[in-house]
Amino acid sequence: EVQFVESGGDLVQAGGSLRLSCTASGLTFDDYAIGWFRQAPGKEREGVSCLRYSDNATTYAPSVRGRFSITGDKAKKTVYLQMNSLKPEDSAVYFCAAAQSPPRVRIALIKTAQGGDPSSAYESWGKGTQVTVAS
Repeated sequence: EVQFVESGGDLVQAGGSLRLSCTASGLTFDDYAIGWFRQAPGKEREGVSCLRYSDNATTYAPSVRGRFSITGDKAKKTVYLQMNSLKPEDSAVYFCAAAQSPPRVRIALIKTAQGGDPSSAYESWGKGTQVTVAS
């Protein structure tokens, strides 16, 4: 069973930075992609970023491109989301998920880059960490 533990969420002022962590168990990183999502109250879920471990390919939603950066540490089975220049509209619960087959990984990468909801590509989900950006 794949499980995730997300951490790093906090209250921060606009313009500040946070680094979120997602640690997985029961997952073979080489074969999968890990994505970060966010969902704010009353809003649709949004795919924020995706990392494909086989070649370190990454994609970002247009809303965060240039401000967020996703990286992975295979030894620690952890994926990080570095968030800079935070805005109040970045406030949400952030959670990570795994896409566990090559077709799903491709869908995840493409839909994330398009700014849509790539949820259908993912099969395992974490419970999330709260990020609040004060204006």
